[in-house]
Amino acid sequence: MAPDYQQMMDDLRAGKRSEIEVTPETFGAFRAVWTDYPNRDEIVGQAKRGGNIVYHYKSGSGD
Repeated sequence: MAPDYQQMMDDLRAGKRSEIEVTPETFGAFRAVWTDYPNRDEIVGQAKRGGNIVYHYKSGSGD
């Protein structure tokens, strides 16, 4: 079962978590939710070695 990425992104936006780490195996499930997420432009990712991507919330204040 895939993680609840909708809730994870809501928590990221609310400051309840600092990041979401997505593996190559779960990227499709993450992307399906992220694509329709209202504030997806503020959820940015950084690729890591091994194919994992770490997403964090970037507020509009120039972070």
